[in-house]
Amino acid sequence: MQHCFVLKINNRKLSTKMDLYNKLKSDKQNFFLMAGPCVIENETMPFEIAEQLKKITSELDIPFIFKASYRKANRSRIDSFTGIGDEKALKVLQQVGKTFDVPVVTDIHETNQVQVVAQYADILQIPAFLCRQTDLILAAAKTGKIVNIKKGQFLSAQSMKFTCDKALSAGNDRIMLTDRGTFFGYQDLVVDVRSIPVMQQNNVPVIMDITHCLQQPNQTQGVSGGNPQMIETIARAAVAAGADGLFMETHPDCANAKSDGKNMLPLDQVEPLLRKLKILKQAVNQINKL
Repeated sequence: MQHCFVLKINNRKLSTKMDLYNKLKSDKQNFFLMAGPCVIENETMPFEIAEQLKKITSELDIPFIFKASYRKANRSRIDSFTGIGDEKALKVLQQVGKTFDVPVVTDIHETNQVQVVAQYADILQIPAFLCRQTDLILAAAKTGKIVNIKKGQFLSAQSMKFTCDKALSAGNDRIMLTDRGTFFGYQDLVVDVRSIPVMQQNNVPVIMDITHCLQQPNQTQGVSGGNPQMIETIARAAVAAGADGLFMETHPDCANAKSDGKNMLPLDQVEPLLRKLKILKQAVNQINKL
């Protein structure tokens, strides 16, 4: 199943599946936003978050894609929350897209998930730790969906060329790349904004994940920490460096989120941040004209 969206960009409405990727790639007047909770925790919370994000981004004329994992396959501990059930979560994700008329993106982890998830999601996301899984990338690309591949924390920006080549070899040029930081020791990440122009050399939209790049993975209790007070700093740097899009996870009650709560942006802080970033983007556009 494929959605047909009405995506407003620069006061013009777009309505076709192909338009979505082309406009995300070519429109340089504003960044796009890929945002939502880490995981679908229940059947109501995603709608609350999506409603707020849609309202904010519509007012600011920021193209919006709703993000939520239907299943968390990469938790540190065996007793960590992984989801409400695959089919139930995918139906919730799909219904969010229909209700708010927005594209939706979710992670895939194994090749046998690809065809099923592609029936519900408009963008398939390859998690950072799986960005070298050739079979997974090929299977995702063969669906014809937009494929967002996260740069592994262990890879250079230059090496993502070969990841793009894998998807291209399957006949799909609808690729996006996302940076989420690079390992700095065992339990921290560092962001190198040089990765943005480097990965843009692959002629694809490049996104900065402004929340996961502040994650502090695998702390001593088996629960990842974070440094969310630096989200605005990373976001400003990414916009100034020319990122095509921003990725963030957000939640109305981060302290009680069932996954990655320590590095999410509280939902009530999204609007003031985006307002600042839009002003910054306008300044960058002016500088680029000089």
